[in-house]
Amino acid sequence: MILLRSLAFNVAFWVWTVSIHVPGLVLLIPGVPRRWIIVAGRFWIRGVMLLLRWVAGIDYQIRGRENLPDGPCLIASKHQSAWDTLIFNLILDDPSFVLKRELLFLPFFGWYLQRYGIVAIDRAGGAKTLRKMVAESKQITATGRRLIIFPEGTRVAPGDSKPYHPGVAALYRELKLPVVPVALTSGRHWGRRAFRKVPGTIRLEFQPPIPPGMDRKAFMQRLGDDLEAASERLRAEDDRTPRVH
Repeated sequence: MILLRSLAFNVAFWVWTVSIHVPGLVLLIPGVPRRWIIVAGRFWIRGVMLLLRWVAGIDYQIRGRENLPDGPCLIASKHQSAWDTLIFNLILDDPSFVLKRELLFLPFFGWYLQRYGIVAIDRAGGAKTLRKMVAESKQITATGRRLIIFPEGTRVAPGDSKPYHPGVAALYRELKLPVVPVALTSGRHWGRRAFRKVPGTIRLEFQPPIPPGMDRKAFMQRLGDDLEAASERLRAEDDRTPRVH
């Protein structure tokens, strides 16, 4: 049953995506307000979430919204699934992202990202890339937007972890904003490059913010401890939830 539902979801996902993205190319015409891109993107994402619920049997639950500061902040999130790059656009108002530059070269999706306004980084660029990332992040947060970064730099399977990249520490130091860690369980239901979609509830939880002003070592230790502990707690909760086979 799961394989059939997964097949149905993947077909429906691409049909829905093409039906929205191709007509939406008119939004890329110079002069079209960026806000229209945001509205169209949210409409597409809502459709994806409905397909996940109705076809694949995957719902989601958001916790800890009270931990979000009213103004701009840096959100440091675990990254397990493509789902993570979608959901923040629904639950936050006009967030931006620190993402790898290669995504800009993807047909359709990359074109929309360029108009949406993200911080695109070359992961092999070294110190020059770090300076560019900080400068662009300052411009974005100065407008009041929240900035999302995935500190591990790539999707990591549930229960695993990778070293946190120095970029998150550089942004913490230079932006002088609170950092909100985010734990989630998306990879247990929509895994990396996984055809199989496992029914259940994805949990995403905003943790208490880390205030600005800590030294680099203390900040990285606090961020890692908070994220890993929250991730393990959510994973254990997911284990206690009955599975649909």
